[in-house]
Amino acid sequence: MRPVAYLTSADMMPGAPDARADLFELEAMLAVMVPACRDRAIDLRLRLWDDPALLDEDFAAIVIGTPWDYTDRAAEFLDRMQALDRRCPVFNPPAALRWNADKSYLIELAARGLSSVPTVAIQAPTAEAIDAARQELGADEIVVKAQVGACAVRQVRLRPGDPLPDPRLLPEGAALVQPFLPAILDEGELSFIFCGGRLSHALQKRPAEADYRVQSIYGGREQAIDASPQDVALARSIVEAVPWELLHARVDLVRRPDGALALMELEIIEPYLYPDQGPGLGEAFAAALDARLGRP
Repeated sequence: MRPVAYLTSADMMPGAPDARADLFELEAMLAVMVPACRDRAIDLRLRLWDDPALLDEDFAAIVIGTPWDYTDRAAEFLDRMQALDRRCPVFNPPAALRWNADKSYLIELAARGLSSVPTVAIQAPTAEAIDAARQELGADEIVVKAQVGACAVRQVRLRPGDPLPDPRLLPEGAALVQPFLPAILDEGELSFIFCGGRLSHALQKRPAEADYRVQSIYGGREQAIDASPQDVALARSIVEAVPWELLHARVDLVRRPDGALALMELEIIEPYLYPDQGPGLGEAFAAALDARLGRP
């Protein structure tokens, strides 16, 4: 058996007294990944990303699983993945993680002609900077989110005339400003799960009533969909636009007012892969990992 570390955070470790409310998502992925990997002689082992012993253990590879606290210690996390990669392959590659951690990659991809949600980067979420970004976007209603962040933490939706919220609710430091897209309220996000560059499955994520965030901890709900060939092709073109070979990725798209889909986020650091909506996920993941391990 080839041992492979599957990294998580202390608050996503089963049995932890202070476990996150979405721990069930990690458990759902492991439930299908572990047996599928075992069938391919891969021993997938859950490990803490910041455990010093990781640097001494002997693994065939390391997979970034659910280290969902990394945004609080982003520099430390990225440096640790770089150090681990000197011992064995890290999937996805540390260079890809560093690029993806800063969500201003959306601006880069848009400049390269890919359909992305219009985005303006600001140094800090001050009233002046937000107003200037709103004018640049030509948008009345906007969303302000952290440039390095996850799970809509310290993210705010601002309508015309809304006062700036308490600083504790706003991003700390660099932020992104985007127009609020009304389609998120009804159609929600369309997500496409890729393993080894191949589509595993697609799903639709809708927010709870009176919310706009689609994550499960805010009451979001999901359902599998049969995506159109055109939508799949768009999602695949986004994955193929990055210059690294990826073990896994999730492409989140949302519809613009003109009806076209645009990239909301490309998750390649620690994507939740929605196994409940993709019954073949375990085998797709194991096959992709097996292929990577089989390479010199």
